[in-house]
Amino acid sequence: MKRAATGALVGLAVGDAMGFPTEFNGMEQIAAKFGPWRGMALPVSSGTAYVTDDTQMTLALGEGLAEALGDGDGGLTAERLEAAVRPRFVEWCFSPENNRAPGTTCLRACEALSAGGAWQAASVVGSKGCGANMRVAPIGLVPGLDERQGSGAAQLQAALTHGHPTALAASDLTAYTVRLLAQGTGPAELLPALRDYAHRGRGHYRADWLGDLAEYAQDPDRDSFATRGWDECLAVLDRLEDALRSPDPEADPCLATGAGWIAEEALVTGLYCFLLLPDDPPAVVRRAAYSSGDSDSIAALAGAFAGAWHGADAWPEEWVRDIEYRDRLLALGAAWDA
Repeated sequence: MKRAATGALVGLAVGDAMGFPTEFNGMEQIAAKFGPWRGMALPVSSGTAYVTDDTQMTLALGEGLAEALGDGDGGLTAERLEAAVRPRFVEWCFSPENNRAPGTTCLRACEALSAGGAWQAASVVGSKGCGANMRVAPIGLVPGLDERQGSGAAQLQAALTHGHPTALAASDLTAYTVRLLAQGTGPAELLPALRDYAHRGRGHYRADWLGDLAEYAQDPDRDSFATRGWDECLAVLDRLEDALRSPDPEADPCLATGAGWIAEEALVTGLYCFLLLPDDPPAVVRRAAYSSGDSDSIAALAGAFAGAWHGADAWPEEWVRDIEYRDRLLALGAAWDA
């Protein structure tokens, strides 16, 4: 049993920690700090490899998801997920541990969520930042969700903060990527499956999960709102396929597929790093973290992909030992792997 959930959650945190000290740095600065990328060590201070808001919000979502599912009676619904995740996002927002350069959209939306009222009014509909999907991996790992539930849950968790249609589509596609890899879809089969999924999503607004969110945007109708997001995701999948025709693991991955500050680029640049080095999970997170863009989020997603594909044994024991929030990550992983 490969324990895909444990592998993905630990991989996400490892990538996050690896990219924490390289974010906002250019390639020359990173090289001066860490030397060649293939020898990059997991940064450890006082025995702990510290993570960022990416892992913190992943845990908030994952633990909220576990509560929303409960004993499984009635299945997962939008109401159950929002009721469990919303207070955890608010708690994260005001926590003293929220001191890791969190994204402004997440802060703004979570502060609005804390005031009560409809969550759609709190969502930042103009933002498609990667904060929407750097935390979505648990949706792709929890057992028992069908495709429609997984899609709706991935979009809703994104929309609680980032209401742009591309943030929703990229989060949905990211969770689906994690699910496919955890279930055994190989790297060679992955991109055609993702492209097919994105085409099926075009023109389908998930009102059962999103309510009237689209009315806060400027699209002519709900289906146009949804299509706008999926079309931007299909465009970056094209960019990823082009990059993989002449892959260069020695070059900054952000030059190939984007810097990752926005949701669809974080997805494809993390995926590019995984597909460059699919048989070497430590190299995947090193390559992703050793990049000029949103390094922690790119590496978090790349680590989740590699961990979902390879399982818990993907990561060196000392990395697992030192990662911050280890016990919470392992508890979620063990529950879902069981």
